[in-house]
Amino acid sequence: MTRNLAVIVAIVSAGVQAGAGMDIEVSQVFGPEEPGQYKHPAAITQLANGDLYLAYYGGSGEYGVDTKVYGARLAQGATEWTRPAVIADTPYRSEGNPVVWQAPDGAVWLFYVVRFGETWSTSRIKAKVSHDGAKTWSDSIMVSLEPGMMVRCKPIALSDGDYLLPIYHETGHDRERVGPDTTSLFLRFKPTPNGWEESSRIHSANGNLQPAVVELDDAHLVCYCRRGGGYERDEKGYIVRAESHDGGRTWTEGRDTEFPNPNSAVDFLKLANGHLMLVYNHSMWRRSPLTVAVSADGDKTYPYRRNIMAGLGPFAYPYAIQTDDGRIHVIFTTNERTVIMHAAFDEEAILISPDK
Repeated sequence: MTRNLAVIVAIVSAGVQAGAGMDIEVSQVFGPEEPGQYKHPAAITQLANGDLYLAYYGGSGEYGVDTKVYGARLAQGATEWTRPAVIADTPYRSEGNPVVWQAPDGAVWLFYVVRFGETWSTSRIKAKVSHDGAKTWSDSIMVSLEPGMMVRCKPIALSDGDYLLPIYHETGHDRERVGPDTTSLFLRFKPTPNGWEESSRIHSANGNLQPAVVELDDAHLVCYCRRGGGYERDEKGYIVRAESHDGGRTWTEGRDTEFPNPNSAVDFLKLANGHLMLVYNHSMWRRSPLTVAVSADGDKTYPYRRNIMAGLGPFAYPYAIQTDDGRIHVIFTTNERTVIMHAAFDEEAILISPDK
């Protein structure tokens, strides 16, 4: 059984003439009828052969003991995703956030969270590796044994050949509030020899988590993080930013940016032309709209912004990649986390919308 990738809607900014490269195509990938009624959050990568591969964790609910990590594939040139199949399931434990990533050396990494107690602050990070294009997976390995360690955003390959995996340490035992001492950090992986090295931790006033990172040059890195705190209406909720000047080994204190954040995930991407793209919810208390902002001056300003989804929502947990053909793909969830959506567009679709 496969899922049809029929386009649901193409969003065109009001007052802008539609044309090649200007449309944003949004389609449903999977709905509640597919395995794991609860689907959250989803991750995507382009494999070495051009296929797109998607992973999510699903089950009866966020804290369900039946949650598993599922994977599905959209073959290059195809219009239908394969039916989701279980790719990680720890007996008697709950799975959480998956991250799937095609490494430059041909290996495909799957990182994911396993929860050992009642809240995410009891989690650890596990991983699997595939050497056949995500067709089969290795046994799982433990990446971090410290309770509270989690993943959400994709790794990047650094200019020196190392990999940098964004992770975070979540504290507290209140399911409705992220502890103020929650911190973002990174694991640095050296392919030869294999091994992980932990960076310093990013502290901020109300805590921060789920960092998304880019490398501006071989020493200067920037990350944007989801804010900590609760989910109530907040007039002072902003995305948190930090930077590193030693290749990601140590990080500055996290500071609020101009971008609002309703305690929801963000993603950050360096495009092939060097432009930077931030995907986030442009609101302090609602997970809508889902907005894309582009910087053409190395993170100094973001004059180009466009909503790729708007309305009641929520449209949350974006995960963005750029494929070899230059297209940008954003995966996100909606409809009480039972539906995975896929937005595809060219950067031009954002550049036609200067921020007013």
